[in-house]
Amino acid sequence: MTRPGEILGSVVAASEREQLETFLDYLRDAVVRKARGVSEEDARRSPVPTGTNLGGLIKHLRWVELGGFAQQIGQIPAAELPTPPWTDADPEADLRLEPNEKLDDVIAAYQAECDRSREIAAQHSLDYAVTTPRGRELTWMYLHVIVETARHAGHADILREMIDGSVGD
Repeated sequence: MTRPGEILGSVVAASEREQLETFLDYLRDAVVRKARGVSEEDARRSPVPTGTNLGGLIKHLRWVELGGFAQQIGQIPAAELPTPPWTDADPEADLRLEPNEKLDDVIAAYQAECDRSREIAAQHSLDYAVTTPRGRELTWMYLHVIVETARHAGHADILREMIDGSVGD
């Protein structure tokens, strides 16, 4: 297994875009690695009072990718995208697995969304800016998704250790 320092160190002299892509892909993979190998029960189990769980983190990150790259950068109309799981009555539905959802399916949906994010990003320069009320540049979106994914990768590290003692990259 390649260590994080080796992966991230390998792009020190790379372009800004390659650095952003490498950091984000490393974090995307880390989150999935932390969830692989747990039972369906453990994917839903939360050893912390907030209810945070591995499956919910992956599900949430799918929607982070979709909202950032597909909606904001790609400007894909909402009617052409999946319906978000949250509602006004249940604003945190993207943070948990429903009884009919399987971890492998949630991981696959996340990875497919990451693939779409890569495709959308590849179509634009880093200074590409969308003209919406939020007006984001692609570089800003990379940074936003890196920060969000890094936060949840750390959560996943702790959850996995609490679930079965698994530690490491």
